[in-house]
Amino acid sequence: MPTYEYVCKSCERRFDVFQSFSDEPLASCEVCGGKVKKVFGSVGIQFKGSGFYKTDSRPAASSES
Repeated sequence: MPTYEYVCKSCERRFDVFQSFSDEPLASCEVCGGKVKKVFGSVGIQFKGSGFYKTDSRPAASSES
């Protein structure tokens, strides 16, 4: 299940919630009852190693003299 980060607009409290894709997003803060907003961050994916660039799949250049 994905983890989503929320921030309260009233008390500025930040918290994480485990939610299914089909669950409705949270609307209110559990502490103060204020409106919350979902925080979007950077994607946690990294491509390492060979094979991720278009030049990796090409054969080595041969030099003709």
